[in-house]
Amino acid sequence: MRFGELLVARLGKKLTPIITSTKELSRRLQGAIQRSGLIREGDRVGVAVSGGADSVALLLLLVAVKRKLGIALSVLHFNHKLRGPAADADEKFVGALARKYKLPFYSSSAAVKDIARSDKANLEATARRLRYAFLGQAADEHRLDKIAVAHTADDQAETVLAHILRGAGLTGLGGIHPQVDKIVRPLLSVSRADLRLYLKAHRQTWREDATNRDTTKTRARIRKKLIPLLRKEFQPRIVEHLTALSSHAREDDALLQHLAQERLRTSVEIIPGGAHIRIADLLPPNIHESTFEQIEGQSSEQAASTGLSGRLVRLIFSRVKSARVKFGNDNFSSGEFTARHVTQVLELARHGKTGSSLPLPGNIEVRRHRDTLVFCGKRSTTLSAHEYEYKIDSLPDCNTIRVPELGCVFRFTVIDWHAQRGETRVSGEVLDGARLTFPLTLRNWRNGDRFCAIGHTKPEKLKRLFNEKGIDRWQRAGWPVVVNGEELAWSRIFGASAKFAAHAGTKTGIVIAEEKIL
Repeated sequence: MRFGELLVARLGKKLTPIITSTKELSRRLQGAIQRSGLIREGDRVGVAVSGGADSVALLLLLVAVKRKLGIALSVLHFNHKLRGPAADADEKFVGALARKYKLPFYSSSAAVKDIARSDKANLEATARRLRYAFLGQAADEHRLDKIAVAHTADDQAETVLAHILRGAGLTGLGGIHPQVDKIVRPLLSVSRADLRLYLKAHRQTWREDATNRDTTKTRARIRKKLIPLLRKEFQPRIVEHLTALSSHAREDDALLQHLAQERLRTSVEIIPGGAHIRIADLLPPNIHESTFEQIEGQSSEQAASTGLSGRLVRLIFSRVKSARVKFGNDNFSSGEFTARHVTQVLELARHGKTGSSLPLPGNIEVRRHRDTLVFCGKRSTTLSAHEYEYKIDSLPDCNTIRVPELGCVFRFTVIDWHAQRGETRVSGEVLDGARLTFPLTLRNWRNGDRFCAIGHTKPEKLKRLFNEKGIDRWQRAGWPVVVNGEELAWSRIFGASAKFAAHAGTKTGIVIAEEKIL
């Protein structure tokens, strides 16, 4: 038998005694799906089937419970074209399986090796990217509510160990998630061995890929060497324990992520092509001057604050990278944003000087400007402002304008000024409706714009006002103003201009409020 040859698994004449009955395994799966809500009644579910034992077992199990769950099934297969005729035989095998159970069969293929070589990318990562792209496309084209994939408890244990060996934190300990968007994994609590017993009990063959035994790969060494050693010498239930660890880690990680998201919402300002945050909002006050070594020995309360700071850095980086992709700035260099990068960003916040910067993966950099960190595109010496312009033809009681370029919503609210002016802190925040001529324009500021602040008689260049307020060039990018004719009537921070501000004789006021979109 040659190594790497794809073989069809044959059933022995004598079946191995089953510890868990096949009916019990079906009941376990049905109960787990109903409790978790991974798949709901009425869902159209595509089952990703490679032809291997795990995915074939998943298909058979879902076929067994589909009536009780009230779901419709179809079969999905992606041919990576990595093993020539053997890969084509996999596709034929899965197609025949779909026909056996009278299920729709959707397949696609790609020359993964050629694409990876062309992109100068990792082969396994390219295969995964193309496979999941096919699954997503199939879901859209065939109106599938969920895509079920066959990751098992063993896969979870292997993933957690791989992450530990790589030096992962809490997020990495969470391993494989039961659901990500439409992708669901109902077998994460089921062992690989139980699935094979299930198939043998049903006299169902499967395809066996001998390349999975290639121990030159880390994942195969974990599967074939490390886990058997841990099971034999240390803990017979190692797979169960690692699976439970991943579940607990995901729960804690979700809580911390929620707290970090809240801080992102309240503390981070999104600007075109980037974001910025005050260092006081990023770092807890008690560690502003701490060294990394001192932080390692900090109290539990300080450690919790530092942990949130690290998560916030990751969220900001992710938001900036996503925003740049959205607006077409996707010519990124390769590289993963790691724990080392997070540490470097926090050190820049603690001890960096104004003007100092740090390169990050994806052609992104973070700069320190006074008491602020600015995340932006590395290649731009100045953040090129995303230009936008929105016309306001009239104002009902409340009009909302969404500005995706800023990640903001602007709300224009018409109020009775005489009745409500006492409740408004500063009249400069309110425009006098009678002095405005429609249509108004909400746009980004431009060089040469002039603004007459309340208390002044002559307009000044907005750029000079920025300098006086200490508003850096990154913050200015896409800075919103409201224009009446050719004059600035309102600006972020500065409020209403002197000419258009509400006054003692104002009857109808207009309040402009800016809210972040997160």
